[in-house]
Amino acid sequence: MHRKAILATTALCLSVSAVLAQDLNEEQQRALTARQAHMGLYGFYLTPLGQMAQETIPYDAQTAAAAAGNLAAMAAIDQSAFWVDGTDSSIETSRARAEIWTDPDGYLQVKQGMAEATEALALVAGDGLDALKGAFGPVGQSCGACHQTYRAPAN
Repeated sequence: MHRKAILATTALCLSVSAVLAQDLNEEQQRALTARQAHMGLYGFYLTPLGQMAQETIPYDAQTAAAAAGNLAAMAAIDQSAFWVDGTDSSIETSRARAEIWTDPDGYLQVKQGMAEATEALALVAGDGLDALKGAFGPVGQSCGACHQTYRAPAN
């Protein structure tokens, strides 16, 4: 069920998202649009989990379990088609650093860490606030590891 919801949401985001990048061919444009929609969905599912972990919103087991399950499914998706040459931060609409292409093994290692952390979170997110808090930290660390190395600062 989660996979169907993710695919439907991703398709919606892709159809609504309009990336106004100049000088990109169709393959680059599609990859960039898909990547940005995917990253946006990460944020969509991370937000309530982070708010619950920080206790700025009440913990809700059903919401936590669903968000964490969707997050883990998103992290498990093969993203290789998102990383087309020419879609790095050298273009205005991208924050992807060239290191993704020049250090693919490092990037894949960080991505694997995200997949493992989100899977661990999905296993316990619905088991109470303490369980959520304990498993959320590694997810945040994996996000930070990727952003620090592979994401350019906002302009």
